[in-house]
Amino acid sequence: MNKREIPVDGPENEENVDNLTTEETNDTTEETTVENTAEETTEETVSENELDTPKEEPVKEESKLSETERLQKELGEMKDKYLRIYAEFDNYRKRTSKERQNIIKLAAKDSLGALLPAVDDFGRAIRLAEDSEEKIPEGVILIYNKLFKALEQQGIKEMETTGQDFDPELHEALTKIPAPSEELKGKVIDTIEKGYYLNDKIIRYAKVVIGE
Repeated sequence: MNKREIPVDGPENEENVDNLTTEETNDTTEETTVENTAEETTEETVSENELDTPKEEPVKEESKLSETERLQKELGEMKDKYLRIYAEFDNYRKRTSKERQNIIKLAAKDSLGALLPAVDDFGRAIRLAEDSEEKIPEGVILIYNKLFKALEQQGIKEMETTGQDFDPELHEALTKIPAPSEELKGKVIDTIEKGYYLNDKIIRYAKVVIGE
């Protein structure tokens, strides 16, 4: 605001001074009123903005809860997937282990089965020599015993047949003859070819003669 230059001399000048002072006072009052009004308006606007502004804390809390639930769900799905994969792998491991054992047993069955005719020949030669009272070389008996012991260590076991009840699951009947006694009817009277087990499996059926 530009200040006016006021002459000092004379009564008129004094009156003018009073008028100017009054005008300046009025101007100051008006400016103060305007400033107060502006401040009040600003405060009211701030208050209204504070009321209108939504609170963010519940939204953030809800967002955190949703994120936790999502992570828990994903964790549960991953655990379920892991358990399924582990169960499938365990079944695969057991199946392949069983198949490998079966392959080994089958290979052993073929290899060991091929030796059985030689064992039978040794046995027949020894029995014939005993029946004819011929002396059997000790070396032959030693070889036979070693061979049979080696087969037993691999799981070969001789099947008991003579005097047993005929069992079509174990025996192959070559012929039937009259039973020497009543007790031998339906039983194995003679064994033409021995049967063998490989562990708990039949590797060769016994060929027998049945009494009737």
